[in-house]
Parts: sequence; C-alpha cells; structure tokens
Amino acid sequence: MLTAVNIQKKYGQLAVLKGVDISVDKGEIVSIVGSSGAGKSTLLHILGTLDKADSGSISMDGQRIESLSGKKLAAFRNNHIGFVFQFHHLLPEFTALENVCIPGWIAGKAKKEVQARAVELLNTLGLGDRLENKPQQLSGGEQQRVAVARALVNDPMIVMADEPTGNLDSTNARELHQLFIDLRNQFRQTFLIVTHNEELARLSDRILHMKDGKIIY
Repeated sequence: MLTAVNIQKKYGQLAVLKGVDISVDKGEIVSIVGSSGAGKSTLLHILGTLDKADSGSISMDGQRIESLSGKKLAAFRNNHIGFVFQFHHLLPEFTALENVCIPGWIAGKAKKEVQARAVELLNTLGLGDRLENKPQQLSGGEQQRVAVARALVNDPMIVMADEPTGNLDSTNARELHQLFIDLRNQFRQTFLIVTHNEELARLSDRILHMKDGKIIY
C-alpha cells in the first residue's frame, strides 16, 4: 500500500537519510525505532508528504507522490494520510468535535456528514460525553484520542504517528497502544509509527530499526 525506494535527504552537509527502502501493507502496524538522530521523524515526514526527499520515489496505493505538488499534494495528504503527533496540535478555541471535523471540512465534504462521522469516532474512542469540551478541559490521554479521531475522520489509507505516546503516562500510553490495535482489527486501518516506546513497538506487526539514516536488518 505504501512503497518508498532509495529515499535520501540532506540538510546542508548533513546526510539524514542515506537511501531508505520501506514498504507497508494495508492493515499492517509497523513501528520504526532507533536512537535520537537516526532519521526516524525525517523519514515519517517525507513519507507523509510534510517534507520532500532530495531523491527517491514514494507511491501510495499506486499513486506516485513525488509527481504531486501544491494544492494537489495538500489535497492528497488531507484525504489519504492521517497524522498523530507527540504534541496533540488541537486548536484551543474549538471543541473536541470541531477539532475532529476540521480535516473533513477542509476536504469540502458535507458539514452534516463530517459531523456524523466525527461523533461516531469520538463515541468509538470513549469520548461521547466530551464532544463540546475544549482541549484545556480534557486530560492528556483524552486530547490524544481526539487527535486520533481527527486523523481518522477522512478515512485515510494510512495513519502516521510520530512519538504518539511521548507525552502520556504509562496507563494512557497502554490504552493508546490498544486503541491502535482495535482500529486495525475493526477497520483494517494501517499505521506507521515512530516510537521510543518498546512496549508499543512490540505490539506492532513489524519493527524496523533505523541507525545513521538507514534501516538496518
């Protein structure tokens, strides 16, 4: 479903990615682990079209990503890739429901349709009684679940998560791990996760180890 070949990236003279190949199947949970500075987040951002590789090719569900630019690339990203970050990036002036709806509204979908999907997701994630709460009225674990719902609202092909449990205590981290597994089992949702959390990595279908800008086998 996702294939990347020979991804290379430099910042100035620093080679961060040195020819990375990666493939992810539909319905698979893949974790990328490695020490700080190994290139994990850079790779995730390039695969998620938030950054551009210097060279290499990326295809998602048969679509060559590097051939897209500008509005077409932004639309592809919004419709087909969900993101969950360590810091939730929820908009403080909006309710949980509104935060989840935003990607759907940006995609131009019908307001009622998006809202119904957002309510369904928030209920599934145990936040049915928190729809009208703003982020500052939610716990850290609740905020991260709102962020997961937002990532799922456009039914993306893949969810890319960058240190999703980095700001959570152990109980909320375990709940988020289980949530990813439940979403995969229920909806065949695909996840690509960058993490330092060994427990989360072990629950994945596959672990990829990165070192010095390469995946090591």
